[in-house]
Amino acid sequence: MYVLVMIMEWAVVAFIWYGLHRRSVRMTDLISGGWRRPVHFLRDLGIAVGFILIFGGGVLQGLGYLLKAAPPQAMRAMMPHSRADLILWVMLSLTAGFCEEVIHRGYLQRQFAALTNSGAAGIVLQGIVFGLGHGYQGRKLMLIIAIYGILFGCLAHWRRSLRPGMIAHCLQDTAGGILARYLMR
Repeated sequence: MYVLVMIMEWAVVAFIWYGLHRRSVRMTDLISGGWRRPVHFLRDLGIAVGFILIFGGGVLQGLGYLLKAAPPQAMRAMMPHSRADLILWVMLSLTAGFCEEVIHRGYLQRQFAALTNSGAAGIVLQGIVFGLGHGYQGRKLMLIIAIYGILFGCLAHWRRSLRPGMIAHCLQDTAGGILARYLMR
């Protein structure tokens, strides 16, 4: 299943790339930002870790506690169980971090902002779509993920780059799979 999800996400990114290419827009323009020096990467890494700690670990964990949100059994079954699963999980996390940020915060956020003539509406609408894309996790977690998507959208808007969000997304998903693997033992 991990491989199928990766193929689907990369296919959507390829479709976006094709559309951008037809309009002479580079993917790097959509991602924005750059790491000309190591300090630039370290800055984005620090922002990503801070984002995860404050919003992922603080705000959303608190919201999950208040809503009594727990992953459904089907979601727990998707977590990595073997070493091979864990390797694929890391690959999936890297894919999700790149692809979902390009799709939601890069492409959809800009499209919704252009359609509504509102940057705030673009951020909220892409977050809603992001949450809906995680509907398999149940309504409560879908709501929390939509809020997280909105926060990721705010981060992309603030930084004018997808890079810190990509790093945060990769780290969050990777850590979640690793923790699940070792906590379920």
